[in-house]
Amino acid sequence: MSFTQLARSCGRLAALSTVRIASGAQTQAARMMHLQRITMPAMVSQVSSQDSRCRWQTQAVRSYSAKPPLSLKLINERVLLVLKLYDKIDPSKLNVNSHFINDLGLDSLDHVEVIMAMEDEFGFEIPDSDAEKLLKPADIIKYVADKEDVYE
Repeated sequence: MSFTQLARSCGRLAALSTVRIASGAQTQAARMMHLQRITMPAMVSQVSSQDSRCRWQTQAVRSYSAKPPLSLKLINERVLLVLKLYDKIDPSKLNVNSHFINDLGLDSLDHVEVIMAMEDEFGFEIPDSDAEKLLKPADIIKYVADKEDVYE
């Protein structure tokens, strides 16, 4: 029997949304379940053919808002990927030390668009005074690494 069929036949999913905690003896697990949202049942522990009730095992889920850790290699790959996907840059001419204007033939408006794409990729704003100095992918990689405190 598949999980979907089991969930439909059980009919007790609505009972999972409420958790009753006895006022006398609250265990650590009961407090944790009360404080956190209970998600969809993670797995079925046992379902017997004689018993019409379903027994569910639930799993509490915590969500953290921290970004995944960055490394210089990951920053390098992400910067080069964004630049390769930019339609005005020839990927065959692109390397870490390519100058945007001299080697790749971009103008000042294209440079601004590249900087905006980097802002979108890494999730922070680059001030105009700093953006004027970012003329190579290596400069962008170093700037992002300094901004995100990545040193390897």
